[in-house]
Amino acid sequence: MKKISYIILLLLAGFFSCDQTERLVQVKFLGSAQGTYYSIIYYDAQGRHFQNEIDSLLRSFDLSVSTYIDESIISRINRNDTAVVADDIFIEIFNKAMEISKLTNGAFDVTVAPLVNAWGFGFTDRMKIDSAIVDSLLQYVGYEKISVVDGIIAKRMPEIQLDFNAIAQGYSVDLVAKYLESKGIQRYLVDIGGEVLAKGTKPDGKKWTVGIEKPTENVNDERRLNAIVKLKDEALATSGNYRKFYEENGVRYSHSINPQTGFPVSHSLLSVSVKAANCCTADAFATAFMILGLEETKEFLQTNADLDVYLIYSDADGNIQTYLTDGMTKILVSKN
Repeated sequence: MKKISYIILLLLAGFFSCDQTERLVQVKFLGSAQGTYYSIIYYDAQGRHFQNEIDSLLRSFDLSVSTYIDESIISRINRNDTAVVADDIFIEIFNKAMEISKLTNGAFDVTVAPLVNAWGFGFTDRMKIDSAIVDSLLQYVGYEKISVVDGIIAKRMPEIQLDFNAIAQGYSVDLVAKYLESKGIQRYLVDIGGEVLAKGTKPDGKKWTVGIEKPTENVNDERRLNAIVKLKDEALATSGNYRKFYEENGVRYSHSINPQTGFPVSHSLLSVSVKAANCCTADAFATAFMILGLEETKEFLQTNADLDVYLIYSDADGNIQTYLTDGMTKILVSKN
């Protein structure tokens, strides 16, 4: 009898499990945040709609780390407001930034803000910049020159400023994902401005598919995909120089500023897509690799096997080429 009862319980468990999967409702909505779009898809047995809550969450996020909001925590820190105390979001991003700065020997550095601003890619007007100005600003750049202890920010020099743009968007993806999971949702795809995190699979067992954009010389060209990958319990973030730049006197200036030289990078690497366990990490390393360039990135990956990349670069003849790690090759669906 016990054996029969046990079998019946197993059958019932399987029935209710299948029934629950069949009743999953797809919820999908679009919105705007951080000057870009967001797209969220998830499956929920109750069909709950969390857009208002997520919008509120993202607004609170901006009040912590957006340099475009005067009263945000980061803006007040940049103004040397002695009354400001960092919140949990700020501290988590700051600590992750310091970790990746150390791992990349300063290729990733959130204190690069004075240089980013001077070159016209930050939160102030562009300066008429030359080598002398770059040299004068470099003294205010260096991740080791700032620290946070018990929410209090200590700068070695008051002119030091922070810019979290190279890591914050990825963190916001993780933040939304964490909220969804707090509501019991285990199948979702969160996309904020092209930085994505996929959890679980769709109800039919298929993984989530995500595109990697093809670099283009003309910012007005139609967006096309260079590759499509499939994700499950993984994040993907992309950084590139082919859309965010300006030209002056026939010279193209990239938004990727090398914190060590003070100048925009100029190398063959056009786009970096990084796959990692979370989007914050993927986002920061995508920026770091754009600074390091093709060969240094390959060297870095030899001792950091937990990261996978899809690199798009221009060869000596100007032809577009790609480099993929083994882990990225395994999730590749198609490639142009």
